[in-house]
Amino acid sequence: MNKKLIAIDLDGTTLNPESIITSKTQETLRKAIDAGHHVSIATGRPYRMSYQYYQQLELTTPMVNFNGALVHIPNQQWAGEQETLINKEIVFEILAQKNQLNLDFIAAENRDTFFIDSFDFFDAKFFASPNPKPENLLSPRNLTTNPTSLLVRTEKQYAEQVSAELTRQFGKHVDVRTWGGPMAILEIVSKGIEKAKGIHQVANYLSIEQKDVIAFGDEHNDLELLEYAGWGVAMANGTEQLKGVANDVTEQTNEEDGLANYLEKLLSL
Repeated sequence: MNKKLIAIDLDGTTLNPESIITSKTQETLRKAIDAGHHVSIATGRPYRMSYQYYQQLELTTPMVNFNGALVHIPNQQWAGEQETLINKEIVFEILAQKNQLNLDFIAAENRDTFFIDSFDFFDAKFFASPNPKPENLLSPRNLTTNPTSLLVRTEKQYAEQVSAELTRQFGKHVDVRTWGGPMAILEIVSKGIEKAKGIHQVANYLSIEQKDVIAFGDEHNDLELLEYAGWGVAMANGTEQLKGVANDVTEQTNEEDGLANYLEKLLSL
């Protein structure tokens, strides 16, 4: 069997509903690596909210964060590293329309930190930080450089409307994605950024052909990734749209180690 690149989304895919990589999933991915295959994380999360999973799986491969806006090898200098930013003026234009758009909060993020416009909606777990500091407040004074990604939260009933309006106003410069989690959160990245491009770069670096890329996902931000992969697998708990472009669907959900069970059979681990 040719060596494979296994591209794994985190939320709703590799992680269970408690945001944990189970021992079963960890052991299966380790078996795949020991068999000579490569595993690469491709997530919408920022690095600071995903590095623990990279470490848990003992990976050394490039990692895709912010849906492809950051492609890097953690903890080392890599000539292939790429980071694509958003013009900070777009952030402030959206901030000015916060009430009209029915937004709970707006957060700008980069690799190392975050800025949020209101601490009322601050969630220590979500932002991987115990307490926000004055310098984390989203303002022209604090946000002086272009961010990598932007998050906005609204109520589920407004999510499609907000996405459409942001795309109407800023669609020439950014793409708006649905976050694969329980809340109505939209991820905004620079135009043309997608996980597939990040994993394509990883595959080239590892000398893996496109036909030997296996990708797992569950949400809208995994669409291009599954289309790109030689074998795209949607989770049983994934969206119907994603299942429509996938080569196959896992029998079990992310709560039932669906990824691990599928991979065991596919690779005869």
